[in-house]
Amino acid sequence: MLRMRSFLPPLLFTLAYAVVSLGVTNSYYQLILTLVPVWAVFGLSWNLLSGYTGLISFGHAAFFGIGAYATALGQIYFDISPWLLIPIAAVLGGIAGLLIGFPTFRLQGHYFALAMLAYPLAILYVFEWLGFQEVTLPIKRDAPIAYMQFADPHLYTLLGLALMLSTIVLTQIIERSRFGMALLAIKQNEAAAEAAGINTLAWKLRAITLSGAIAAAIGGFYAQVLLVVTPASVFGMLVSAQALTVAMFGGVGTVWGPVIGSVILIPLAEILHAEAGARIPGIQGVIFGIAIVCVILLAPEGLFWKLRDLLRKRNAKATASDTVATVAANVTTLRPASPRPATGEVVLEVRNLSRSFGGLKAVQDVSFKLHKNEILGIIGPNGAGKTTLFNLLNGFLKPSQGEVLIGGRDMSGQRPHVICEAGIGRTFQVMRPFLRMSILDNVVVGAYVRARTDDQARQFAADAVARVGLSAVANRVAGELSTKELRLMELARAIAGQPRILLLDETLAGLGHGEADEVVAVIQQLARDGMTIAIIEHTMQAMVRLVDRFLVLDHGAVITEGLPEVVTRDSRVVEAYLGKKWAGHAAN
Repeated sequence: MLRMRSFLPPLLFTLAYAVVSLGVTNSYYQLILTLVPVWAVFGLSWNLLSGYTGLISFGHAAFFGIGAYATALGQIYFDISPWLLIPIAAVLGGIAGLLIGFPTFRLQGHYFALAMLAYPLAILYVFEWLGFQEVTLPIKRDAPIAYMQFADPHLYTLLGLALMLSTIVLTQIIERSRFGMALLAIKQNEAAAEAAGINTLAWKLRAITLSGAIAAAIGGFYAQVLLVVTPASVFGMLVSAQALTVAMFGGVGTVWGPVIGSVILIPLAEILHAEAGARIPGIQGVIFGIAIVCVILLAPEGLFWKLRDLLRKRNAKATASDTVATVAANVTTLRPASPRPATGEVVLEVRNLSRSFGGLKAVQDVSFKLHKNEILGIIGPNGAGKTTLFNLLNGFLKPSQGEVLIGGRDMSGQRPHVICEAGIGRTFQVMRPFLRMSILDNVVVGAYVRARTDDQARQFAADAVARVGLSAVANRVAGELSTKELRLMELARAIAGQPRILLLDETLAGLGHGEADEVVAVIQQLARDGMTIAIIEHTMQAMVRLVDRFLVLDHGAVITEGLPEVVTRDSRVVEAYLGKKWAGHAAN
């Protein structure tokens, strides 16, 4: 029922737009009303890739133009109806997206954006070289409906609105699914998404394939509306810029952003072009440029997010004090059960693991075993190689040599999402929350690695949130949380995937004494519930009462390992890490 209600606003908007368009008699204004849903759909296709993954595409005109030319040339050379050609164009656009995405996703940031820009420009020159400088669709007076050549221009608007409504509904479905959650996680922190078990390359390829299909389909419809196709009009830089602009102006990473941008910018640009285009050539480009500048200065993520944030801030002031007190109460009510001793089963074995960066040996010939139900503390001075070791264990770095055996299987060199699937969860020294998501949605991302359905993922996530004491504030946005709440949320995200082994990288960093005690209580409870844990931490007072065994690193090598009471009195450990003050404290 709740999901059906979410489809009501776009349906009402579409109906209202249709009623307004039916009252317009001027043919030029009617054309503008048709172009608004066209560019809204194109903006939604761009948004599906760039808005949700954060990889900015300057080359979406490649897909748009492929769809336009496929529809035009299919009618000219094969006499095929556009009702069939538009779905064919969508298939071609999807294939083009897959072929373009696979090599281009190796790039990041502005390199990706510039590489995408090259594709429509290259295709533009190819079509000009082939002699398709201007392609006019044949007039079919004997079967106008079959060839989508309507005498009443209102029908084009209604068909465009139908395509827009379908795309909005599809985007809403994706946004609430594993697909959309994976894309949003990739956008906000790709490393954390990989660590949570998301195959980022596979999901990005799915996104660009579907994005290319939608862009090509609306490009095919655009050709039917104008009846003339030129390389510049469908492959030109302004085409890609319009998709980017309407989405950015309205709000990236949201269903309504491209629609808002199209409703405001397209009529403005078209009317000014008609009124002042002769005196100011390129006025459309000027309008889109001004829109981008205004967005960057006033609302960097678009109008939708600006208005939403203002409303959230107003509501947050009224509830902040109550929710903080609730979190503290929930956490401190955790009471550990009787401890479960480590068993003889080895769940993780590291053999002669090494990693060098040029001449620097960050990890040198490290070997150790982690037993089921054990808490292993990994300590050492700054620069000892602790975080590098964790990055080797869960796939962010490939070892120069050595093995990482998980359940007896060598997983060294595998990608993070593969290692997460094998049963290793991870938190980070520098927190990596998905700031635009709620606590629950952050944790749902971690649950997908083990859940078979969306409902099961939400159940796993709700259980994990409850285990760390955040159930009462599960719907708060991560960007509004305190350091302690973020640490607990990341811990919940790591355990939502039901890992066999949990790697905690300085989970107590940035916490006050009382807050650290609360987080330690949660970790102790996880251990008593059967979780196997390896933890890096500098707070020795907490570590001594938390861990079963220490592994001590210095300059990337293991200098000793053993029980806390033995290791903390080892002269090598005192000299390398703990210092004379600790030695005096231990003696007392």
